[in-house]
Order: sequence, then structure tokens, then C-alpha cells
Amino acid sequence: MNKDRRVRGSSIWTILLVWMIVMSAGQSAVAREIVLQDSKLLVAFNSETGALTRLVSKDPQWAIERRPDLGISFRMLVPLPDRQDNFILGQKQRAVKVDKVSEHEVVIEWKNLLSQHGGVLPITFTADVKLNNGVLTFGGKVVNDSKLMIQTLDYPYFGDFNPPSSKSYVSVRTAWYDNLQSAQIYPDFINAKGYWGDFYPTKTFDSYRSLFCLIQARTKGVYVEMENPNQPYLIQYTFEQHPGLVSEINNAVPQTNYIAGKSLDGKTTPHGVPVHLEFRTCHFIFEHPNSTFELAPVVVRCYSGDWHAGVDLYKEWRKTWYKEPHLPAWLNKVSAWQQLQIDSPVQDWRVPYDSLVSYGKECAENGVDAIQLVGWNTGGQDGHDPEMSTDPHLGTTQQLRDAIKKIQAMGVHIILFGKLNWADMTTEWTKTELYKYAATDPYGIPYQQGGYSYYTPVQLAGINNHRRYVMDFLDPAYRKIAVGQFDKLLSLGASGWLYDEVCHHGPVKYSFAPGHGYNPPGFIYAGDLPMGRDLRAAADSISGRNFLFAGEGPQDWLTQYYPFTYTRIGAGSTPVQRYIAPHAPIMVAVTGFNDRDMLNLCLLDRYIIEYEPYYFKGHLTDFPLTLAYGKEIDALRAKYKAYLWDATFCDTMGANVEADGSFKYSVFVTSAGKRAVVVVNLENSKPITARVEIPHHGKLVVATPGHPDAVGTSGILRIPPQSAAVVMEE
Repeated sequence: MNKDRRVRGSSIWTILLVWMIVMSAGQSAVAREIVLQDSKLLVAFNSETGALTRLVSKDPQWAIERRPDLGISFRMLVPLPDRQDNFILGQKQRAVKVDKVSEHEVVIEWKNLLSQHGGVLPITFTADVKLNNGVLTFGGKVVNDSKLMIQTLDYPYFGDFNPPSSKSYVSVRTAWYDNLQSAQIYPDFINAKGYWGDFYPTKTFDSYRSLFCLIQARTKGVYVEMENPNQPYLIQYTFEQHPGLVSEINNAVPQTNYIAGKSLDGKTTPHGVPVHLEFRTCHFIFEHPNSTFELAPVVVRCYSGDWHAGVDLYKEWRKTWYKEPHLPAWLNKVSAWQQLQIDSPVQDWRVPYDSLVSYGKECAENGVDAIQLVGWNTGGQDGHDPEMSTDPHLGTTQQLRDAIKKIQAMGVHIILFGKLNWADMTTEWTKTELYKYAATDPYGIPYQQGGYSYYTPVQLAGINNHRRYVMDFLDPAYRKIAVGQFDKLLSLGASGWLYDEVCHHGPVKYSFAPGHGYNPPGFIYAGDLPMGRDLRAAADSISGRNFLFAGEGPQDWLTQYYPFTYTRIGAGSTPVQRYIAPHAPIMVAVTGFNDRDMLNLCLLDRYIIEYEPYYFKGHLTDFPLTLAYGKEIDALRAKYKAYLWDATFCDTMGANVEADGSFKYSVFVTSAGKRAVVVVNLENSKPITARVEIPHHGKLVVATPGHPDAVGTSGILRIPPQSAAVVMEE
């Protein structure tokens, strides 16, 4: 009897002890979660590891990071002298502190970090996370007391980035070449890195192309931003799908939380391997030993709506740093350009300088305001760069000056094409001098850009192209050489220049060349703004502020120095730069012989027309059908300038259009608040009936390029194939 009591008592105490342990564990689990939250976001961190364990958007509703056991803190790449593959994995570290220093801020610190193959390294990483009114900012500082270089740091790191639901469609959208590009990550995920080069399907998107990254579902999204428009170094927005795909044929992501298999470390669970998407921002810091590095902040915000709402967040931030550039007054009018190439690397010397005046006369007679003159310099287009001397095979320097002066007296501006980011490896100047300023890889080998092919079968086969070194814009000595060449261009008396390929440096992201005036490696895109400042100062000292700086597809932050953009578009292009900068001069190439489709897109998105007959090697009058319709469009834009030129471009925001065929539309709002809707029929052979709905509109009228006199309309339009109509609110 006593024994039974003792057993029963022991059992009670055992049960009580188990209950206390469970309760204690539960309380400990709660205590280990450090939370920041406001009315829009909740973010949580593990107090022992510093891992980001939860991210919840309250408005809009979205459990973005939902499984704490998949949370990750950070990752570093710290190569050893004989082994590049040496990571510091956040999963192997414990934080020395995770302090909630206020209701809006958490500071996390990791010290003496354990690497995979190099033991413990004297490195300290301190992260500073702030949440204010739905704006989540991840800052950080790295103190490297080791003898090794820290090449990259992944932070913040989301180990379990989830779509809003299993039925969602999610894509990554980034800006590049005036287009908002799109890459799907759910429910399909195409590996962008090659199966031989990674363990998991992977996609990366570079900050030098786009300061922001939108993770876009149909009606909501996550906005991520590198909060430093000066581009001090590269960040990659990185997505990695674990453990892989269901099938390489359809690229489908597994639709379950687990899939049968083992993880790479050999671990498994009764359920299999967890299915999850990792998203991280990878900072390419290349931090030298015994130094301290401040990270560019990474901002994360959530929004309701489509890409417009995400880009609106970028526009909000842009207002805090963007300096509006000065533009010549002649660009305020509705205008059109022609691009004309007069020589190439195969020495065709097609149009001598003294023959240029006839082209200027054609432009003046057809209402074309500028000629972008290509191949005027030694070597022709893509030959002898960065040389900007005139070519004796085309005539004398004075003959070119005289031609420019005569053409500009007709009211047609000459814009000289040039580029400074390459050095033609076939020239003696490059072989004896310019090679010193080339960007090199980590092995001391100069990077190359492959050049371009022109006309002859041998060139078109890529056999004798002019390959080029990639010049290091971070090097003050090279920038001085570039300005010297630019001075030659300025001396010719043109109205401006167009910097071709200003948006990129070929295969180069970092230059490892020693002796270039900085501690290598240097992020080559960080030299773009200094180069722009040097060139602008040279132009202002000679030609004044009205000398036009134009560029091919410059990134938005670079338009502060190259405010006029030349680009190319297609039917699927998303006009993100036009949406960001509604009144900026953006010009589009028109090449077809009856190119109504491209001309309609110019009307739709307020692009300047650049006529390019025979791929910019012919006369303006060589394609009369294109020229005639382009003139009709520009006449319409001039007639309704307040609606179609001076108004604010809103893309599709502010109206709705439905039609019985393929179409596009855009919305403009005048300074008086009146709205205009441009509708384009994309059908090649059939008319469409479109219904335009403008909320709370006044009297509506409609005009077309072929019938510019506006007439009343109910908003129901019959639009012929490859044609456009404009509905305006009087």
C-alpha cells in the first residue's frame, strides 16, 4: 500500500516535472523571439542566433517568413589562401547580443566567427535593424581583424520566403534599359545560373542595373531597395529555391512543405526535405584585413497593388536625393530625331563631312529637329574608341565644323555620338598607352569586351572584330584622358553628345588593377558619377549648360548627368522610366518601313521618335510611310500638347479600357487635372471596338493622328488596325 502510494506520488511528480519543463520550454521559446512591430509589419529574431525567424505584413496580409526553424541570420564568404570556398554560415554562429534598444530598433552582434574550413576568425558583424511606419531598414558594420579579405556578406537573409498563397503567381521585377523586366519565381522557377554552377536553382539581379527589386504577386508585393544612390559597391538580390524543382521540363516548384529526399548535409526528417525559397541581399564588399566596413542600408517595405505601387515607393525615396538636371529649352517642344551613321570599323566612309548638309536639309523640311551623328570620328562606329578625332578619310576637321554650323543654322541640332568605356585593342595608342588603364580580373588579366560586327561576312562571323579593353573609370588618370578626348568633341560646335553604352561596362563589375588610385578591387560602376561630373564640367567651361548630355539607356541615378535617354523597346516593354520621370526626354528607335506599331508606342508612352532608315544608314525620305505617320503623330502631340506632352504620364492608372482585340492604353493628366487616354490597336489586320472608362469625367472628345480635329465621344471607339485614338476630357 505504501509502495503504491510512493509509485503514484512519484508518477505525479514526474508528470508535474514534465509539465513544468514543457511550460518552461514554451516560455523560453517565447522569450527567445525578439519582436519589432507596428501597424504594418512584424519582424522577429531568435535571441540566441540572431536569425530572422518571422516577417509578417499586416497590411496587406502576407506571412512572408513563416517557419522559424528555417530562419537564417547571415552568410560571409572569406576565402583562404588555398581555398576560395570558405563560408561563414550564420547557422553555425551564436549572437553575443540581440538587444531591443527601443520599440523600433534591434541591434545584433556576432563575434569570433566560425568558418567552414579556416577555424574561428576574429571578425565582428553588428547588424542594426529598424522598423518605422512599415519601413524595415537593415544596416550593419563589419570589423575585420583577420588576415583575410571578406569578399561578400549576405544580409538580410530570408530563409523561408513564401508566396501569399499556394495559388499565387510571383515574379521579380527590376529596372533596366528603361524597361521593368520580369522573372517568375513561383509557381515556376527557371535556374538562371546553370546547373553545373550551383546546388539549387538560383537567380540574381544586380543593383547597378536597378536600385530596387520588386517581389510582385498579383495584388501585393515586397519592395527591396539598396539605400545608396551613389552605388559604392554591388548588391545582388539573390533567390535560391530549395531543395530544387519537381521537374526540369516544366521548372515547377514543389507545392508541398516537404518533398522526399535528403538534404546536402545528410540530414532528413520523417517528412523529407523542407521546400523553401531563400531570398538574400548579397553585398560584394571586398573588405581588406584590419579594416571596418559600413554596409549600404537595405530597405524592405510591403505594398498593395501591382508594380506601380512598388515603383511609387522608389519615387518617394528618389525625391530625397535626385538632383534635377538642366535641359536645353529646345527639348521642351514636340520633336523628332534622325540617327545617321557615316562610317564603321570596315572603313566604308559612306558620307563625307561636306555631304552632311543635304541630310540636314531633309530634316529641316520634314520637321526633324536633330541628327544623332554616328561614326564621325577616327575608326568609325565602334572603331578606335575612345578616340574622338575627326577622320581624314571623311574630310577635314574644319569641314565637319562648317557642316555642323550650316545644319544647325537650319534649326536642326547635331548630336555627336561617342563612347569612352572601351579602348580598341587594335590601335597603337592602346598598345602603347591605354592598356595601363584597363580593368583587370583577380588574376591580373585585362577584361575584354568583344566588339561588334559590321557588314562584311568576316566581321559578321566575329572573326576580325575590334576587341576592346574595358577602361577603369575609377582611375583619375584615365578620366583625365577621357576628358581630353571629349574636349575634341566639344570643339566641333555641336549642340550635344550621346554617350553610347553609358549603361554598362561589359563583363566587368570590379577592377582588381593595382596602381589605379584606389585600394583594389574597385566597383567600376562607382566611377560613372565621377566621370559624369568631370565631363559636365568640361562642357560647361566651353559650351555652357545648354550643351546636351544624352545616353543610351542610362540607369535612373545616372540621368542626373545624362538626362536625355535613347533606348529601344518592344511590344512587351513596361515603361518604368517614363513612369518614374513623366517628363524626361526619352527617345526610341523606329526602323521599319511602315512602322506604325512602334510609332503608336511612341505616342502611347510619350517617347521622342528617332527615325533610323536602313538601321540608321539611310536618308530620312527612304521610308515615306513611316515618316508620314510619324509626322501625323507629332502633329497630334503638338496640337494637344497640354494633354500628350506637358501632362503627367500615369501608365494605366486612372482609367480603364476594355476591347474586343489586342490593345494597349495609357493615361495622362494635365496640370489642370484633365485626363487623356491613348488607346492603341495592336491587331495587324482587324479593327477593334474599345470602351474607355474615366471616373467622374466631364465632356469627352476623341482625336486620332489621321483625324486630329477632336469630336465628341461617349468613350466607345472603333479603331482601325495598327492605329491609335486619344480620348480627352474637355
